[in-house]
Amino acid sequence: MQVTTYVWASGFGGTFRPGPGAPTVTIDKSFGELIEDVDAAFFISGLIKHDRLVVVADLTHSSASRGGLVPTGNPALPVLPAEGSLRQTSATALVGYRAVEQTGASLDVLVGGRAWWIRPKAAVPALGLSTSAKASFVDPVFGARLNIKPSPRFSLLVYGDIGGFGAASEVTGQAVATANFKIARDIWITGGYRYLYVDYKSGRVRTTAALAGPLFGATIGF
Repeated sequence: MQVTTYVWASGFGGTFRPGPGAPTVTIDKSFGELIEDVDAAFFISGLIKHDRLVVVADLTHSSASRGGLVPTGNPALPVLPAEGSLRQTSATALVGYRAVEQTGASLDVLVGGRAWWIRPKAAVPALGLSTSAKASFVDPVFGARLNIKPSPRFSLLVYGDIGGFGAASEVTGQAVATANFKIARDIWITGGYRYLYVDYKSGRVRTTAALAGPLFGATIGF
């Protein structure tokens, strides 16, 4: 069993509409801008293994706001400055099978779900508009986890998953890549990068968001 706690410097961009009649705010960020414009977020993950049975879980919480634009429908003034924010908590749990286990490398195939609790907010100060909404939902998720250990004190971890498929969100997915260095018995320091995406539409809420940035943490084995 092992637990890893991270600080995730996550930037975000996307489209947010907190409810019917609310303005749709677009925060258009390039990949490079996502890296440069970050907020601190909490991210913890865990792994339990018994023989070839593997259980993987993670928990994320973040809150961020950015300036964006909202269309007006007026050719003379096509857009107005706006603000979009997203507070989100997500919890992922997957169970799987260690399909490959060799000296220096392992591969796990996984299936499970991701629960979301999101609160998007949109504001257009020039119009005096501000509105927010809440939504919670659960998506099915399929994933894979590759661990490469070229030496006893160093490892590389690559994890990815994809889900949603219209069950709740249209699509959700994440990718994580880390380099890990052992500093003591059962203690590793970790650095890497994470990308998390969700595209969710309902009667009240429309949220398409990408969160991405570097992460740093420590792993403790039990």
